[in-house]
Amino acid sequence: MAQITSHTLNGFDGTHAAGIAVQLRNTVNGSIIFSSKMDEGGRLSQHVPADHIDPDITYELVFDTGPYWAEHGINAKAAEIGLRFKMTDPDGAYHMPVIINPNAYSTWISS
Repeated sequence: MAQITSHTLNGFDGTHAAGIAVQLRNTVNGSIIFSSKMDEGGRLSQHVPADHIDPDITYELVFDTGPYWAEHGINAKAAEIGLRFKMTDPDGAYHMPVIINPNAYSTWISS
């Protein structure tokens, strides 16, 4: 079983970005592997069963940031962030933190 984790940070005001809806999608067949929300600390931790992992395909972790910015009274151009990656190890840990801003974002992948 793989573990997907993330931490969303608001680069505009320096706070944790809580409550953002996030999905893990299979880019080959479009299926949604999980849907969740960032917790109050802006963190996500989800397990993905091995039978949902194909090391040869690309997955996309999608953050729906538009409603988050709207709640903060900000008209953001970056309404959705999609991070594409491969899960080459079905038992691996994939950590993808994101620093979000209304019109940009920064991310990296670690384990």
